[in-house]
Amino acid sequence: MQINDWLQFALYLGLLTLITKPMGLYLMQVLDTNGRTWLDPVVKPVEKLTYKLLGTDPQSEQGWKQYTFAMLAFSLVGVVFTYAILRLQDLLPWNPQSLPGLSHHLAFNTAVSFTTNTNWQSYGGESTMSYFSQMVGLTFHNFVSAAVGIGIAAALVRGIARSSAKTLGNFWADLVRVTYYLLLPICIVFAIFLVSQGMIQNFDPYTKAKTLEGAEQVIAQGPMASQVAIKMLGTNGGGFVNANAAHPFENPTPLSNFIQMLSIFSIGSGLTYYLGRMVKNQGHGWAVWAAMMVLFVGGVLVCAHFEAAGNPIHQQLGIAVADGNMEGKEVRFGVFNSSLFATITTAASCGAVNSMHDSFTPIGGLVPLFMIELGEVVIGGVGAGLYGMLVFVILAVFIAGLMVGRTPEYLGKKIQAKEVKLAMLTLLVLTASILGFTAWACVSDWGVAGLNNNGPHGFSEMLYAYSSATGNNGSAFAGLTANTPWYNTTLGLAMLIGRFLMIVPIMALAGSLAGKQTVPPSAGTFPVNGATFTVLLIGIVLLVGALNFLPALALGPIVEHFLMGKGGLF
Repeated sequence: MQINDWLQFALYLGLLTLITKPMGLYLMQVLDTNGRTWLDPVVKPVEKLTYKLLGTDPQSEQGWKQYTFAMLAFSLVGVVFTYAILRLQDLLPWNPQSLPGLSHHLAFNTAVSFTTNTNWQSYGGESTMSYFSQMVGLTFHNFVSAAVGIGIAAALVRGIARSSAKTLGNFWADLVRVTYYLLLPICIVFAIFLVSQGMIQNFDPYTKAKTLEGAEQVIAQGPMASQVAIKMLGTNGGGFVNANAAHPFENPTPLSNFIQMLSIFSIGSGLTYYLGRMVKNQGHGWAVWAAMMVLFVGGVLVCAHFEAAGNPIHQQLGIAVADGNMEGKEVRFGVFNSSLFATITTAASCGAVNSMHDSFTPIGGLVPLFMIELGEVVIGGVGAGLYGMLVFVILAVFIAGLMVGRTPEYLGKKIQAKEVKLAMLTLLVLTASILGFTAWACVSDWGVAGLNNNGPHGFSEMLYAYSSATGNNGSAFAGLTANTPWYNTTLGLAMLIGRFLMIVPIMALAGSLAGKQTVPPSAGTFPVNGATFTVLLIGIVLLVGALNFLPALALGPIVEHFLMGKGGLF
């Protein structure tokens, strides 16, 4: 890493730290149905009208079952709504390119993908989606899927903070307030900034231009700035165009690249401060934030080191590698910014990319893969990262309690068999889906047929695909041909499992914690703030990730790394 790289990294971490507290305080206002914000004079009438149309009372709180049922019902309607738009795309307006409707399996995969905040794309955006599909079918989910994730995180935090309670808030109030007071206002400002950087925002037909060789080139147009703003802020990641954030229309300048990276982490980072404020233990919120940051910084340094070192085979052939591994990198951003972006987008469950992960060195590619397989808890998706990390917090205090020979306690609440079982169930769901679907693809003709590489790199492509789908990340190694009936269907199922089969036990955990009575701390209570707890939490996250996925990683990027040193290519 050059001195300029260190300065950029320090600036990024410094600005992220500075916005964490104000974002957390604003989240307190937004997630409190009685909270007052500076937007109230404009937004409050619209909020009240929305509740009236929904027929719901925002002050009427729900238990964990009612909250979960409302979330599942809303998501189911969203899947059907988007599936219909995609299938009927050719009959709907704002389709200047006359693009046809999607196949049934691609429409299923895409509808599920955006509903679950995954935004996996088995298609090229500019050659497949009309403006109507992009804005009404997909951008709608970019907002509401992010709001759902934040709402679930808030419900779990309320369960931890409350004592002898039966309710966790109101799903419809959380959905509306997060969308109206948080996501929409920031995205309006963000989109204007992106337009100022040169990002396009129009409804024009695609432009046809003549190249110097006399060939015809089609240049995509469309409402990109509005979609890119929410795809980054809401950790969605789906690209308007196939090249995603490597395309100059989606990422025009180094400044737009930096601000997009900052926006990906902003809400997730602020939620850790919200946690500390809600449980009246700000040190705990910062301890969770510190654990996330240590894992993130470690991932960036490892990825950047191996990408800067380049491929030793190139050196053996006498190819200059002074700039590191530039294969698959956007030359405007270079090795370090590509490594930083790749780690951020996979740590945060975003999935946007400004370089092709398939072209990374084996260990460089292992970092984004492992970030996903940790459960997307290193900042993670908006909301999803916090509630995923809190599962590891439960396990950490349980293990700490076993160490001192006392019943584990977390912020004054006894952690018993039920809570540990629910926490472990969420982790087993993640592992079973990733490894199960990957194993199925490995031994199936349809799975092998989609590979563009053989050997361990081909295995990594499949492992990454199902890790990304189950982890609701959405990025890909980009070497896999996934737009086939089997891949679209199995990846869609993995997305549903990774989103909803993890949320249900987490909501049950929230309900169980809310019903417990808080007891005063005792001599045997393990403190959940400070460096000791942070180190324990990091150890639990890495230990569980290593135990679950190290054998699979050894068959893919790890063995490929050693074979590359011996001159092996795949």
